[in-house]
Amino acid sequence: MAMQKIFIREILDSRGNPTVEADLHTAKAAVPSGAQTKPTTWEPRISQKFGASAILGVSLAVYKVGAAEKGVSLYRHIADFAGNPDLILPALAFNMIIGGSHAVNKLAMQECMILPVEASFFKEAMRIGAEVYHHLKGVIKAKYGKDATNVGDEGGFAPNILENSESLELLKTAIQAAGYPDKVVICMDVAASEFCLNGKYDLNFMSRDDPLYKSFIKNYPMISIEDPFDQDDWATWTSFLLGVDIKIVGVANPKRIGQAVEKACSCLLLKVNQISSVTKSIQGCKLAQSNGWGVMVSHRSGETEDTFIADFVGLCTGQIKTGTPCHLECLAKYSQLMRIEEALGDKAIFAGHKFHNPKASEKLEAPGLHWTDPGLLNLLPEINTGANQIKREKETRGWRLR
Repeated sequence: MAMQKIFIREILDSRGNPTVEADLHTAKAAVPSGAQTKPTTWEPRISQKFGASAILGVSLAVYKVGAAEKGVSLYRHIADFAGNPDLILPALAFNMIIGGSHAVNKLAMQECMILPVEASFFKEAMRIGAEVYHHLKGVIKAKYGKDATNVGDEGGFAPNILENSESLELLKTAIQAAGYPDKVVICMDVAASEFCLNGKYDLNFMSRDDPLYKSFIKNYPMISIEDPFDQDDWATWTSFLLGVDIKIVGVANPKRIGQAVEKACSCLLLKVNQISSVTKSIQGCKLAQSNGWGVMVSHRSGETEDTFIADFVGLCTGQIKTGTPCHLECLAKYSQLMRIEEALGDKAIFAGHKFHNPKASEKLEAPGLHWTDPGLLNLLPEINTGANQIKREKETRGWRLR
């Protein structure tokens, strides 16, 4: 299937911020954005020249065209490229209560989530997540009033509470009210880099010796904590990892994985727009899995209706977080995963409580980049022109990406 034309247009994400969508022959793909934008030293050489958003949009579209050319589903195409003969549907990390940069409240920690890991199949996990979400709304309304049930980015509730333990109590109460204390566990995204300035934390509990995190682990069914410390605070990460028996999630770019494998983490957070291409996302996933890590596929807080990350089921990561079961940009991904489960039929496998290592890890060679395709290289000047036009329009209109 010849790639004759690429067209990049400006669209808006779920927060009303501009992003890009790429049409490649018969395929199109839209790029998400995030609230956390701390600089990183890793960027593909090609993205430095043409812009990460434009390149990612094209990368997503290239994979869709590749699947169409082979006559297979997108998730099967990704699985083949990753070397996975079998497919495993991921455990779901539903974002229930939000704070930090995702909400206008006093809660410092960014996300409190649930995982229905003891569900028997994916669709049951979806149902459990939705039921807990609705019970949580009732719990919050009864305690704080109707106004407290307003939602923020990704659809999570944003009650104006201060104590992080209070959000965990609300979750625990909702899980029990829904009748699933034996099927649901809790995880958190602290996003500690958001309140670390010049190497010092704004919050006084952020230290390796502070008992707060350990009290969470002791008092709640806590299964993992994401970004508990600043991304460059390796010493504290290492000390904390050695002292707990839950999964520590962090690191979104492959160059930092090698450093973190030896020092700090046990699970990769895979955000395709931070890595900048699908191929490099697959590389990062394989690298993490080959070192015995878990992998959690993640959306961004500024999302589109594109369902591509649902098709990352082909990577057999075992976990995905893509918001609450209410916002349309989130539901698009969940609905696609349910379609995939239906299409797989008897071959559908749900990661469930094996989410950290749903398949035996193998020392596989990560696939190489495929930007040498002559048809694609010939189109790069056109990609660059479209990306620059979008940049100029943003500057003219005074829009700012958060």
